[in-house]
Amino acid sequence: MSTASTGHAPAPVTSTWRSPAVVAGVALLCCLLWGSSYPAIKGGYALFSIAQSDLPGKLLFAGWRFVMAGGFVLLVAAAMGKPALQTLRAHPRQLLVLGATQTSLQYVFFYLGLAYTTGVKGAIMNATATFFSVLIAHWFYANDRLTPAKALGCVIGFAGVLTVTLGGSGELGGAFSWLGEGSVVLAALILAASSIYGKQLSQTVDAMAMTGWQLGLGGALLVLIGWGSGGQMGLPSWQALALLVYLALLSSAAFTLWSLLLKHNRVSQVTIYNFTVPVFGSVLSALFLRETLWAWHYMLALAMVCLGIWLVTREVRETRKPGSA
Repeated sequence: MSTASTGHAPAPVTSTWRSPAVVAGVALLCCLLWGSSYPAIKGGYALFSIAQSDLPGKLLFAGWRFVMAGGFVLLVAAAMGKPALQTLRAHPRQLLVLGATQTSLQYVFFYLGLAYTTGVKGAIMNATATFFSVLIAHWFYANDRLTPAKALGCVIGFAGVLTVTLGGSGELGGAFSWLGEGSVVLAALILAASSIYGKQLSQTVDAMAMTGWQLGLGGALLVLIGWGSGGQMGLPSWQALALLVYLALLSSAAFTLWSLLLKHNRVSQVTIYNFTVPVFGSVLSALFLRETLWAWHYMLALAMVCLGIWLVTREVRETRKPGSA
């Protein structure tokens, strides 16, 4: 801090990524991008004429998105002089495992679940990733233990997510569906677990190269599975292509930035901002898909999730010493 203020040398990159303002701003940007994916994906189903029961088509849609996203990240990494090819040669199995879990497996359930529920409900249910991350981090990191405040926040947050299932009826109504909401929650659990693995791997490899290969390899697996199971997908219009490119760009930007945050900060310090994903996702779904947002159980669920995350956030801030990085 004192060196940078005298003008003798720029602030270290690590300290920049640990700045509370940078963590908050970058994490919120990532969450906004991820939140926008809910209406974008459901809009993509319509633009590409992918039926609700067409899982192979959904896997192709997801697969090409992440192949493109991985390509974008790797191109930027190469332009910046990052060791992209060296990273793949040195850690092929680890990168394949990360891609198969954080991209392939997670999005199999995410895309399936989103086809059988609304964008608003899917966005709220996916908030469980935040609480899963806090719980899993307790078992992996000595400096990220579960405290009473964190536990209370998780309980309230999970209760808030369950509140989404109150009221309404029908397949896309308020009732809980294992194929819809259940798949979204399972995708959230897979994301939380694979993020821990990604954080550990990022300590020994370049975060941008890791993200590019994780997205690209995971996307390629989805394409192979989709093709192998009879899936088909063309490009019916320029709007469909533009949406696919947007989804690829948001993934490449969000995952790269998120990986950098996880590399330099405790898991809970980053994942606490995940509560804004359902807020962004719900509002954007309501705006672009004209879905219901103001139902009492949706609003109560959002409030409870925000309260749960606030409790976890308050605990983190109170344990930090003033002026510490």
